[in-house]
Amino acid sequence: MLYADLDDQRWQRRAVELFRDGRMSYPDGQKEFGGLFLSPEPVPPLSDIAADPQFEPVEITQLEFESVRSEAIAHAPEG
Repeated sequence: MLYADLDDQRWQRRAVELFRDGRMSYPDGQKEFGGLFLSPEPVPPLSDIAADPQFEPVEITQLEFESVRSEAIAHAPEG
């Protein structure tokens, strides 16, 4: 699963990626953990993403994003 915190122009400010094996990645523009980088382009509208059957986009609240991000940071390996 990929979670993204977007600004008003749909640029990613932060992101979290959750892998099936439990690994997590969470870049924020200042630091990166786990191999994921912020998109070099604005994120398309959800309707455009939903047009591709491999994706099931859902808009979440800022609070939900913060919860996922906090979990990713808390489970990051030391160092």
